[in-house]
Amino acid sequence: MKLDILNAKGEKTGRSIELADNVFAIEPNEHVVYLAVKAYLANQRQGTHKTKERWEVWRTTKKFKKQKGTGGARAGSLKNPMYKGGGRTFGPRPHEYNLKVNKKVSLLARRSALSSKAKDGNLIVVEEIQLDQPRTKDFVAVLRNLHIDNNKALFVTSEANTNLYLSGRNLQNTRLVRAQDLNTYDILRSQKLVLSEQSVDLITKSLS
Repeated sequence: MKLDILNAKGEKTGRSIELADNVFAIEPNEHVVYLAVKAYLANQRQGTHKTKERWEVWRTTKKFKKQKGTGGARAGSLKNPMYKGGGRTFGPRPHEYNLKVNKKVSLLARRSALSSKAKDGNLIVVEEIQLDQPRTKDFVAVLRNLHIDNNKALFVTSEANTNLYLSGRNLQNTRLVRAQDLNTYDILRSQKLVLSEQSVDLITKSLS
């Protein structure tokens, strides 16, 4: 598969790039993609939720009403979960939600996601974009030139680009990542995937 390489003005540079079929043109495996996304979202959870149970609540254990004659049930402690301020019965405790995905499954999921984007025509390859200074206005101009200012866009660069990152980090529908940090979830949630020319080689080497 060949794609034209665009510049920051959205114009064709007269050059094209050959995308590897084993990375950008495979038959997407939906189940593998599901496993990768499920694991990614689960691993984002901190698992630090905690409520105090009966033995942890700091309240008196003195019997606060007599055993009989009140017309209600027996009660001997204000730590009882039935009373306001009492402990919670079977409350959540800290634990990990981490899920493990085999390396081959992870690689296949990313190849499937990239192939879906390429098949649907939502993959754009551009020259390495360099900004002289962090300026959101300049980055928005690039989005307009590429006709993706109204879409959720994921920019993938070959290396850390500080000016580009600072210019786009406060845009709600735009996300920037390095090629080595690319994951299946980010690819799928974006409407347009923008790859720098150098990042294509890095992605192909890591996923082949």
